[in-house]
Amino acid sequence: MSAKKLKKSPLKLPNDRGPHIPLRITDTTLRDAHQSLWATRMRTADIMGIIDAVDAVGYYSLEVWGGATFDVCLRFLREDPWERLDLIKARCKKTPLQMLLRGQNLLGYKNYPDDVLDRFVALAVKHGVDIFRIFDALNDTRNLEQAIKAVKKYGAHAQGTICYTISPVHTVAKFVKIVKEQIAMGIDSLCIKDMAGILTPIAAEQLVSAIIRETSIPVQVHTHTTSGMATASCVEAVRAGAGAIDCAISPMAGFSSQPPVETMLAIFEEMPYHANLDHDAIKRVCEYFVELAPRRQLSVARSLNIIDPEVLRHHIPGGMISNLRSQLVQQNALDKIGEVFEELPRVRADLGFPPLVTPTSQLVGIQAVMNVLAGERYKLVPQEIKDYVRGLYGRPPAPIKAEVRRHILGAEKSITCRPADLLPPGLPEATDNVDPKLIQKEEDILSYVLFPEVALSYFAWRALPTDQRPPIPADEELKKQKLMIAEDLQPPMPPQPFLSPTDYKSLQGLMNTVQQLSISELTIRRHDVSMTLRTDQPMTLAHNVVVSPASGAAVAPAGNGNAGAAPAAASAALPAPVSELPDNAVLIKSPLAGNFYRSAAPNTPPLVEVGVTVKAGDPLCIVEAMKLFNEIKAPVAGKVAKIMCEHGKPVAKDDPIIAIVPAA
Repeated sequence: MSAKKLKKSPLKLPNDRGPHIPLRITDTTLRDAHQSLWATRMRTADIMGIIDAVDAVGYYSLEVWGGATFDVCLRFLREDPWERLDLIKARCKKTPLQMLLRGQNLLGYKNYPDDVLDRFVALAVKHGVDIFRIFDALNDTRNLEQAIKAVKKYGAHAQGTICYTISPVHTVAKFVKIVKEQIAMGIDSLCIKDMAGILTPIAAEQLVSAIIRETSIPVQVHTHTTSGMATASCVEAVRAGAGAIDCAISPMAGFSSQPPVETMLAIFEEMPYHANLDHDAIKRVCEYFVELAPRRQLSVARSLNIIDPEVLRHHIPGGMISNLRSQLVQQNALDKIGEVFEELPRVRADLGFPPLVTPTSQLVGIQAVMNVLAGERYKLVPQEIKDYVRGLYGRPPAPIKAEVRRHILGAEKSITCRPADLLPPGLPEATDNVDPKLIQKEEDILSYVLFPEVALSYFAWRALPTDQRPPIPADEELKKQKLMIAEDLQPPMPPQPFLSPTDYKSLQGLMNTVQQLSISELTIRRHDVSMTLRTDQPMTLAHNVVVSPASGAAVAPAGNGNAGAAPAAASAALPAPVSELPDNAVLIKSPLAGNFYRSAAPNTPPLVEVGVTVKAGDPLCIVEAMKLFNEIKAPVAGKVAKIMCEHGKPVAKDDPIIAIVPAA
């Protein structure tokens, strides 16, 4: 090619690309990104340390509230989520604030009455929320109607949502039908919410094109980078007509979070789409989170891989993956995460292919966990799964498998109406049984209605003098994490005596008691390992049994009579001596690690008392595990002989919780 021809065909630079098309970008760093990567452990102080720079970037909106932030603020961070919103709004002078609202579920895991929904939206607007992204986990528009109405009533922007998923019953035509139903309800814009990162570029182009072709609603796309497709999917969605996308600052992007804003800006620089963001402000925000991230992310929430191809099979949303790992650690069962991923699609198919987004992601995910831990499918069924099958969450996309329905509900029929139509008003008597000293403002009432036990725990903590408050749970998590890291760096400890002479004498007495109670095994723990002693054969205990750090098992030197001792997993704590019980007493053990509750709801009478006669199948107590409530039932008819746990206190898996003397 001659020099003359080169001059006539110069390279096309970005400034020569023609007219600019506005592109809106919502930043998720302060909500979804840290929910996906840090198990929602960002503190309010972390946000306030960079909020001015974030506000200066020029984003379309900032997603700062909703999802798990409300629960985690109260439960783990000991912060008031309403105060967090106030602080952010006071500093954000340029950028609208956005929240994620679970339709009739609000921020919880069940449907709430219409009066609760209306008042919650009113207060959220008062505290600074400008845009509400409203979704229903089942795409049941009946569960969106009142939320959309309330948002419009109080003058905010109502963004409707379709929860994207893949199944035999989810088609482009079906999604467009759902969009049209929401438009008829008055939404101002629409979000395609791909919570698991399974929206392919071609599917994004096809879905956005169909919505644009058949409606005039502005379209925004939210996705996760879990499968590695999010960047390409956002590009194809924008080219097909989507006017807005969700991104996060790069240190908080990738993995199970959103695409990095810096990357998306670089891509669109060579296209007609222009977001007009402040690159200097973006750089300041980036540097801040590069420094903060190592101090906030829980080690159990980290993925070893940048890309998770398995998400294309199990469809677990980004916000749930880090929490699922954390919850399995609490159950001492992280090694079973592969089995859980295999079980998840089966449970989802059983339950009618619900999209996996809160709360259905929790329901399906935790049911899969319970199936794996119990070693039997649907042996343990949380109350929330029973309510789902009853139709109390809404209409499943496909019918629930008949055999699963029968196993869970028996002959009981499911409802067919809008679930909230069955709920009486929730505010008039909401806090009648709560100590008035704990309620400081109207917002506390809403917090309590949404998360009763969690809110009460926070209120009681808040009511104490500052110097008398127990440690913040999230701080304790970090201390434990640092200790674990430090221990990993230490050389192996030399073998240590498993039992001291004093321990040996105490254990001999305990063993005698255990044998009298006809208990076949006793597990003891010391130095973070455990040893199981069988009581159905003669044995001689040696106090100089030692611990081998390499194997993590308790071993005895040759010749030190330890017949009957067997190594066991380092999971069970030294059980407290059981007070005298009849020989035929049945010990009911906790099926999961969690919190023990004697009553089914806060400030209600206990389900049973000592001395009460129960029938087989009667509810005895509740074990809250992984945010779901598991009703523990009597395995036999008889009389309650002993309640062995304290209301509201943690229990470990297999801890004895209640003893029943069977009926004659």
